[in-house]
Amino acid sequence: MDQLEPLDPAYVAEQLSRPPFVAIPGVVNVRDLGSYPTRYPGLVTKPGLVYRSGEVSHITAEGMLRLRELGITTIYDLRSETEMLKYETPIPKVEGVEVVHIPVFKTEDYSPEAMSKRFELYASGKTEAFMILYAQILDSAGPAFGVVLRHIRDKPDSPCLFHCTAGKDRTGILAAILLKLAGVDDETIAQDYALTRVGREPAREMIMQRLSKVPYFAENMEAALNMFSSRAETMLAFLRMFEDRYGGVEQYLKNVVGLTDDDIATIRRNFLVPAPQSVSSSQAAETEVPS
Repeated sequence: MDQLEPLDPAYVAEQLSRPPFVAIPGVVNVRDLGSYPTRYPGLVTKPGLVYRSGEVSHITAEGMLRLRELGITTIYDLRSETEMLKYETPIPKVEGVEVVHIPVFKTEDYSPEAMSKRFELYASGKTEAFMILYAQILDSAGPAFGVVLRHIRDKPDSPCLFHCTAGKDRTGILAAILLKLAGVDDETIAQDYALTRVGREPAREMIMQRLSKVPYFAENMEAALNMFSSRAETMLAFLRMFEDRYGGVEQYLKNVVGLTDDDIATIRRNFLVPAPQSVSSSQAAETEVPS
């Protein structure tokens, strides 16, 4: 799938109408991280517990109603204060839903110098550049990711949604960590990451308008689109880097996020359920969730 050319609207509409995509008016790139098969026989990731998306600042009244219908009790916002001010996308107030601001990057990480280097890497569109950027996210995101993971540990019956701006990089890495912890295979994780190519399409014009105001991208829209590419091979490279540099998901969660072995076991257990089609009701009672 070409990462730069607009997608056919009919194709996009058809893809967005079926799982894992979820329609929340005013929010793009919303997906349920549930129902993915895992390496644990008869178990899949729990549907309706964890959702990922792009920013929720433009959510409509109908979208807010949809959040309540889905039972979402908490939204976790991974964006920085700098982003909100720059794009005029404040945290919305949603009745009955707590919105928790947990920025991955500190304000100083958005200095002109830091942003210039970041834009240059994104603009290349190269896998190696994304690995540098994603390592920066991993190094900074421990406290923020820990908040979401502890929600799953402590509130397994309270659905949550986490998001950044586009719902691709910070959001994609946290989603990958969750799916990896649950035993989802790398190819499936990479395909979930790649779905952002479709999920972000309704916001294409808005994204281009934003980036056109950035001097670095004003004269180079191809570079701007490279910034929002979401190729499966990028995620596969990330998962290899994640293993090589951090020792894999459990070591990262213990050494960077600060979780214990018991925390990790509980999060995994809470995020797994019997697969409805492959496990009968009698078998489901016997299916052992890994500790």
